[in-house]
Amino acid sequence: MVINMENEQVNVLDELSKGASMGKDAIHFLLDKVNDKGLKRELNREYDEYRVFSDKIKELYPEYAQDEDDTPHETSAMNKMMTWYGIEMQTMMDKSTSKIAELVIKGMNMGIIEGRKLLNHKDTDAQVNELIEEYVDIQEKALDKLKEFL
Repeated sequence: MVINMENEQVNVLDELSKGASMGKDAIHFLLDKVNDKGLKRELNREYDEYRVFSDKIKELYPEYAQDEDDTPHETSAMNKMMTWYGIEMQTMMDKSTSKIAELVIKGMNMGIIEGRKLLNHKDTDAQVNELIEEYVDIQEKALDKLKEFL
């Protein structure tokens, strides 16, 4: 039973890590397309939040991993390529501040949905649950700031 609980914690931490990794990737791919200084500043702030959040996952991960050399999963090379391609296609004709904000908002909405599902349907301990709540909170606050750029 304990092994299953530990596996559940690892699975949730992996999902959070992949979500943060995808957020960093998307922001990285978008930053060179951003002309608005305010949006660029906000995206850099969000990138830093994802980076700090990823570090928290890496710090907590060994407490639950079966092998001490295990590390949190990140997005695969294929997912990174698909994210890049999707961004390229979405911004080919429209690189406006509004369009870029819209793309990031859509991605954050997906992250919020996944985070809420983890909160509602996973049996996680207090430490992991706190990270899920932080993940959702990061995105909800950023989403509110991004609305200014629509």
